[in-house]
Amino acid sequence: MQHQVGLVVFDGVKLLDVAGPSEVFAEANRMGASYDLALCSVGAREVRSSTGMRIPVDADAADPGLRFDTVLVAGGDVLPEHPVDTGLRDAVAGLAAASGRVCSICTGAFVLADARVLDGRRATTHWRHTKRFRDRYPAVTVQPDAIFVQDGAVFTSAGVSAGIDLALALLEDDHGDELARQVAQSLVVFLQRPGGQSQFSPPLPRLRPRKPVLRAVFDAVTADPAAEHSIPKLAAQASVSTRHLTRLFADELGTTPAKYVESVRFAHAQAALERGHSVTEAARGAGYGSPESLRRAFVSRLGVPPRAYQQRFRSARRHDA
Repeated sequence: MQHQVGLVVFDGVKLLDVAGPSEVFAEANRMGASYDLALCSVGAREVRSSTGMRIPVDADAADPGLRFDTVLVAGGDVLPEHPVDTGLRDAVAGLAAASGRVCSICTGAFVLADARVLDGRRATTHWRHTKRFRDRYPAVTVQPDAIFVQDGAVFTSAGVSAGIDLALALLEDDHGDELARQVAQSLVVFLQRPGGQSQFSPPLPRLRPRKPVLRAVFDAVTADPAAEHSIPKLAAQASVSTRHLTRLFADELGTTPAKYVESVRFAHAQAALERGHSVTEAARGAGYGSPESLRRAFVSRLGVPPRAYQQRFRSARRHDA
């Protein structure tokens, strides 16, 4: 039986949000599935993607007679930065009410949330925008580290390439794991990507604290992550009490001195691994007591051990002996 898929696009849509899932369904069709993909925009207008490439469409997303088995809403940089266009929001709300599965790719979750599709549900979006998403849509329970989230018949996915992960999960639901595995192998991607999207996000805030006391602590920790950085030691360096230092961290940064030190050490270890250092060297340089301590930290934070992280994110250049 043919499965009707509607992919909602708009001006500024991320091209990979469109192309990634489309290729999954096209590859599945070559292996015996029967997906019929239609691109939809408000007014059935051709749209310009994030790369400038023009995308022709097949249907008017606002057509009240439109029905799909699965609706996918692509993302775009405009969605977190500006209010969702009311025409797009209303069209997606109508499609969601009339269709079976409802899904978003990357920041397409902002459209689903604006259309009230995600109220009372768990969801995710690109790691860069999870805080803004949570603040804008308090009725949604945000899972910031997930590659994709299923809540009933509603699916949301993380940034950009996670649309491929989502499409493979939908394919597995429809046709089983064997066909989904064959498609993943053909496209040379993971069927189930190890770890969450935290492994792709920067581990530290880029902004320095406003208060000079905290800036001095930041500078001391980042200058030598492996040194002793107990709360009493940091408080003495800043010439404040431990209680006052803890309060400053909580008020300005929403964290504790110990958690900050841990985050700096972890970031230092990540950078060392990316530069090609061994796990032992990264652990020593970052102030971890042993390689095993670093391994536990990586598995806890990212869901992958340090060696696996290194294999994915170290320099793409070959380092020949």
